[in-house]
Amino acid sequence: MLRRIVCGIGLAAALAVASGCHTTTINPVVPTGVTTTETFTGLLNPTSAVVFSFVTQTGGNVVATLTSVGPDATQTVGFSLGTFNAVSNTCQVQFDNTAALQSAVFNTQASTVGSFCVRLYDNGSVTNAVANGTATAFTYTVTVTHP
Repeated sequence: MLRRIVCGIGLAAALAVASGCHTTTINPVVPTGVTTTETFTGLLNPTSAVVFSFVTQTGGNVVATLTSVGPDATQTVGFSLGTFNAVSNTCQVQFDNTAALQSAVFNTQASTVGSFCVRLYDNGSVTNAVANGTATAFTYTVTVTHP
């Protein structure tokens, strides 16, 4: 009987040592963020505004750039970045540049999935250009990169 106990203890010790020699490493899979680039173009008429919405798929860097303004790149327009409410179809402005030149940039962080928007509006420059006969409207390009 003592011999069986000793053998059992020896066997248990051997299994404990053998199982302690093998380690399993589990590396969690962390999803890599995919950056999406969206481009919005069009005409900005006198006394008007245009809004473009976009959705982030995760938290991360959001960059909105007023890539071009025409026909005269020295003219300013209103340029805003905010959160978009799809129910009321409104852009709640968080950042606003009332006299944005071509190449103006908003750079911010989205903390999670969300609906955001870019807004361009006539700050008086389009209206003045039309009154002076130098334009009938302004062309624009806005580029947004987001997760």
